[in-house]
Amino acid sequence: MCGIVGYVGEKKVQPILLDGLRRLEYRGYDSSGIALIEADGLRVYKRSGKLQALEQIVSEKLSKATIGLGHTRWATHGEPNDTNAHPHTDNHDNIAVIHNGIIENHLDLKKKLQEKGHTFVSDTDTEVIAHLISELYDGDLPKAMQQALKRIRGAYALAVISTDAPRQIVAAKTSSPLVIGVGEGENFLASDVPALLSHTREVLYLNDGELAVLDDQSVQIMDFDGNPIERATQHINWDVATAQKSGYKHFMIKETHEQPMAVADALSGRFDLETGEIFLDSGIDDEALKNIDQITFLACGTALYAGLVAKYLYQDWLQLPINVETGSEFRYSNPYITENTLVVTISQSGETADTLESMRLAKQKNARTLGIVNVVGSTVTREADGVLYLQAGPEIGVASTKAFTAQLTVLTLLGLYLGKLQSTLPQDQIKNALQTMHKAPELLRELLKKEPEIEALASQFFDVQNFLYLGRDVLFPIALEGALKLKEISYIHAEGYAAGELKHGPIALIDEHMPVVVLITKNSVYDKVLSNVEEVKARKGIIIAITDEVNEDIERVADHIIEVPATDKVLTPLLFTIPVQLLAYHIAVLRGTDVDQPRNLAKSVTVE
Repeated sequence: MCGIVGYVGEKKVQPILLDGLRRLEYRGYDSSGIALIEADGLRVYKRSGKLQALEQIVSEKLSKATIGLGHTRWATHGEPNDTNAHPHTDNHDNIAVIHNGIIENHLDLKKKLQEKGHTFVSDTDTEVIAHLISELYDGDLPKAMQQALKRIRGAYALAVISTDAPRQIVAAKTSSPLVIGVGEGENFLASDVPALLSHTREVLYLNDGELAVLDDQSVQIMDFDGNPIERATQHINWDVATAQKSGYKHFMIKETHEQPMAVADALSGRFDLETGEIFLDSGIDDEALKNIDQITFLACGTALYAGLVAKYLYQDWLQLPINVETGSEFRYSNPYITENTLVVTISQSGETADTLESMRLAKQKNARTLGIVNVVGSTVTREADGVLYLQAGPEIGVASTKAFTAQLTVLTLLGLYLGKLQSTLPQDQIKNALQTMHKAPELLRELLKKEPEIEALASQFFDVQNFLYLGRDVLFPIALEGALKLKEISYIHAEGYAAGELKHGPIALIDEHMPVVVLITKNSVYDKVLSNVEEVKARKGIIIAITDEVNEDIERVADHIIEVPATDKVLTPLLFTIPVQLLAYHIAVLRGTDVDQPRNLAKSVTVE
């Protein structure tokens, strides 16, 4: 997830671009850059780090340019540095490209372009686009873009300028957002509305598979074949703060609704649906992964629960001991670790102090270390032997939502990949699992439509003092996560338990005032969990059932039912996560708490 901004008109473009990037910096803060078409050619300025680093180098440049592009980056390919920052250019410095998303076939395209004499300077997938357009350019920039798009696979929003078409911006999208601001004698482009509001409130949203050509006087929208598309502008009356959240009240709920895209991005380019092949370039040699004889997950908080889900799945798929360790405890124990142990460190930020120190201990014991991380260039990514990125984009809300579901997605792919390498999973089973995973974004979108139903449920329970969450097998960690979310943002005391532990203590708390959220799936231990629900019912507990199996038994015992789509076990934890997130969020909103910045909490715990 990156920030894109563009302008063509009569005004000096440099301050417009910098202002737009300031309003979009929440979308990416690894690096930033601008490209300007001056009278004597293309000028590109870019720097790693926060936006002020770029502002410092351009503050002394007296630009007269009236067309340009700007970008603030959330790195996916290539570490955050000056070279990998956007914009990227072709070898002739005639074409500049900015890009949000992932080009899945960039390595294949790069190889073919190198054979034709193109020289690459960055580690990014984006640079391929500039070279590809340059190769295809014959005097018509929109046509070259159309031809390039037919060769590109992936999810992207991109914008291009060229010194050979000095009054045009050409933009296109599939999956990633792009919005056009329409003005008088000027037009704007951005990845999100906040960059436009100080200039215009008349906008056009691009849909997937559409291309736009902007100049001073007009905006033309067409499909990738060049067929024109007519679209009326929309008037935006949001303030800037609301616009940063895309109209949502909080970043947390915005990021909750971004989960279908986050999961799609986490899956993107990592498997072939037809063959069932998985492509995980972690940096650890496949031969070493074949020889591992133990897996240990290290994490804290929500990430720990992602590791617990992975443990349940991996125990079905691998014939290995699987351990899940709390980062803050592991480093003070004397863990059994050998050179054939794979230690998987899970951290959204890659800077979690306890988890990081535990990974260092594992490295001292000669374990293979693999980071599951969202932030490119973070400490875990630099120190681990290998890394798999979540590709979820910046997560602003302190309570993790989309990073958690992206962790579940990447960990699931890793488990399937290890099953293939270690010959414990047949190819047909892997292929079936991937076909199920492929459906996840659409199922998540359908599930998010239940938000009004869950909000209404929250209105009945926002003033209670305690909650219990119960689950078994892969849903036990989701029960833990549901309780944690409620505690974090609403300050209601909540506990998550394995449902079979109910009789070993928690059942003493059950009375007519105690809401109990029970996660129950047809895919695992259904009869046992139903028996636990009966025990709660017998003690007059208030039962909120989240289930993919609505039947007479569930309807008889449950006071409230939230239905999730029925699917295979591989997706069960992912789908059940959405209702517990939404329930916690709406209860917190009704209680008037600071949802995005809960008291006493920080996004990344960087001290012990």
